[in-house]
Amino acid sequence: MKENLKVVISGGGTGGHIFPAIAIADALKRRFPKADILFIGAKGRMEMERVPKAGYPIEGLWISGFTKDLSALSLPFKLVSSLSKARRILKRFHPDVVIGVGGFASGPTLKAANWLGIPTVIQEQNSYPGKTNRNVGQKAKAICVAYDHLDQWFPAEKIHFTGNPLRANITLNGTREEAAAFFKLDANKPVALLVGGSQGALGINKGISAQLASFKDSDLQLIWQTGKTYITQAQEEVKVLDLDDQVKPTVFIDRMDLAYGLADVVISRAGAMSISELALVRKPVIFVPLPTAAEDHQTKNAQQLVDADAALMVRNADAEKELIPALFKLKDDKALQAKLSENIGKFARPNAADDIVNVIIKAIS
Repeated sequence: MKENLKVVISGGGTGGHIFPAIAIADALKRRFPKADILFIGAKGRMEMERVPKAGYPIEGLWISGFTKDLSALSLPFKLVSSLSKARRILKRFHPDVVIGVGGFASGPTLKAANWLGIPTVIQEQNSYPGKTNRNVGQKAKAICVAYDHLDQWFPAEKIHFTGNPLRANITLNGTREEAAAFFKLDANKPVALLVGGSQGALGINKGISAQLASFKDSDLQLIWQTGKTYITQAQEEVKVLDLDDQVKPTVFIDRMDLAYGLADVVISRAGAMSISELALVRKPVIFVPLPTAAEDHQTKNAQQLVDADAALMVRNADAEKELIPALFKLKDDKALQAKLSENIGKFARPNAADDIVNVIIKAIS
């Protein structure tokens, strides 16, 4: 395999697509330091900011998903524009392989690669594949997956069970005291971590807000990732209740290593990447699946762990009544915490990124 490998990675839209894409790029760079890696994303989406911060160049396509408003009228034009631009980028860059991680930009890029005869590899994070990956999967050289039974959508002979690649800052670093100091919390008191995904989670946020006053009668502290749209409301609620020293709202958590290290219990959506991260750090978790996810795949993701005694679950519709009581109950039940921690650890795939690189090398060869 040549050292100056040229690779295009395409996709994004959410952290669940972007973080694995960056993890794959990092693993490729470790294996092939001279590799030239280019990302292709969707203009206006978060990958256009996150990828350059990770040290990689990115080009944007004019593409979005289907909507039910007037903006849907522009979708055919966006598709033509994106296919044309993706084709031009690939002809100019001459990649050895194109990797799709799902998201709006991934479809046009992989279709253009197929037209040009460039090998493609798909990384599917979820138990239910998105439309983009289902559409381009038939012509891919290989499909890397994290769940069983995906042969109902992809050719069985192309599937490789690798797990999901994780961002580099997930491993636990520092002492509990250092992590507590970073978040301005008390290291001697229990801590809950709420991660609603890279853009926040309205259902979980409302669940916390509904019974936020309950924290005044508890020693439980909370790191509350709200997302951009809910941060102002969360900050005001915390201030009104005089919980500033106990509850810490934040738009986004950059130091997830410290957050996971400090957390005694976690509340999370049930996206594939969140589950993979929580399995690696072995944290007792309450999942609140996003009900509008395609084919309700987050509920299916979470149910697999609930059935294995590896997690708890509260339905999004029940969050305002049940989430805080479930959180306090888990906080007080050390035996349950230990059981959930041990069992969720069985789902961890710590070498996923390197395993995916092995699949990529084989696909190119």
